[in-house]
Amino acid sequence: MAKHKLIQFFSALVFIGLAFQVAAQDFPKQPDPPRMVNDFSSLLNEASRNELERSLVQFNNETSTQIAIVTIDDLNGYDISDYAFRLAEKWGIGQKGKNNGILILVKPKKGNEKGQVFIATGYGLEGAVPDAVAHRIVDFEIIPRFRQNDYAGGLQAAVTTLMELTRGEYTADNYMNKTKDSSEHVGGIIFLLFFFAVIFIVIKGQKTKSSSIGGSDLPFWVLLSMLGSSGRHSGRWDSFSSGSGNFRGGSFGGGGFGGFGGGSFGGGGAGGSW
Repeated sequence: MAKHKLIQFFSALVFIGLAFQVAAQDFPKQPDPPRMVNDFSSLLNEASRNELERSLVQFNNETSTQIAIVTIDDLNGYDISDYAFRLAEKWGIGQKGKNNGILILVKPKKGNEKGQVFIATGYGLEGAVPDAVAHRIVDFEIIPRFRQNDYAGGLQAAVTTLMELTRGEYTADNYMNKTKDSSEHVGGIIFLLFFFAVIFIVIKGQKTKSSSIGGSDLPFWVLLSMLGSSGRHSGRWDSFSSGSGNFRGGSFGGGGFGGFGGGSFGGGGAGGSW
């Protein structure tokens, strides 16, 4: 009986070891020498890869904030957000203690599968790049360019925005206001047209001594109050507030990329598909 239990124990250890080994194979190892841009899917040409690499290494040297780009063909059954966080933790993107790393993960279109992209932010940058802003960067900067097969342009636009946000050149609120969707403006115009149309109907009704609109006898000031309340809504992304996210203090000096610093990720970020 004891021998049987011993066999079960060692079998369980072997199973656990194999499970860890399989899980480890789901994620690529850090390239040697280390790079900021790891294009495993070969989406970018050499010139674009090198340009992004130079830009990200320089930003790392100036600020200590690390923005990594990874493209990969297969998520091995993981949700892209889960894969991004696991990979970012495994590689240790960002500086230990500051946790100022960002991972842009891209899984391109393959057959009938949609392309997916996710921006994962380290603990230390969730104030400068909250989830709503990461979502807006994906929707506004990345996906429109990816749909035109301009992968380098989409990544460069995202990187530029993330650099400006983490440097504190403007806040999350500033970015959200600057990139308001045109549909928001159209919605505002439609509301104004509706508002003035109702005023016109009310005035016309008063002239004909009939204040009935839609079968209800409501005073003019009550209608205005109802319109004002209908124009207010909650949950707008541009209500986010963030700190400056300014990490100018850390500088490594010149030279190439020396490797990731052991940063941690807490589940912040956002993604999308095309």
